[in-house]
Amino acid sequence: EVQLVESGGGSVQAGGSLRLSCVVSGLTYSSYCMGWFRQTPGKEREGIAALDSAHDTAYAESVKGRLTVSEDSVKGTLYLQMNDLKPEDTAMYYCAARQHLLPAHVDLLNPAEYNHWGQGTPVTVSS
Repeated sequence: EVQLVESGGGSVQAGGSLRLSCVVSGLTYSSYCMGWFRQTPGKEREGIAALDSAHDTAYAESVKGRLTVSEDSVKGTLYLQMNDLKPEDTAMYYCAARQHLLPAHVDLLNPAEYNHWGQGTPVTVSS
C-alpha cells in the first residue's frame, strides 16, 4: 500500500520561506512520478511542482524561480522548498504519487494522473 504523509506547513509572512516534506512509502516500481499540488476553497486542485524517476521536473508558471521540488530516495521523502512566498500561495498543499511498471509519459502537473494522495498540510502567507 502506498502512503504519503506531508508536514512542514504553517504560517509565514510574505517574502518568507517554508520547506514541505512528504514521506512516501510503498512504491515498489522503479518508474514513478511524485508532485506537489495545492487547493483553495472553491477552486480546482492545481499542480505546482513535480518530478519523475527519469529526473524530469515540471513547475507551474506562477511558482517558477521560487519553488523547488526535490527528493531524497534514501529517505523516501519528497520536498518542496518555497522561497519568496506571496499571499496568493496560501492554500492546502498536497503531495501525490503514481507508479508504473514501465516508463510512461505523464503530464506531471495534472492531478488526474495521480492515484495516491497525502492528507495535506496548510500554508498561510500573510501580507
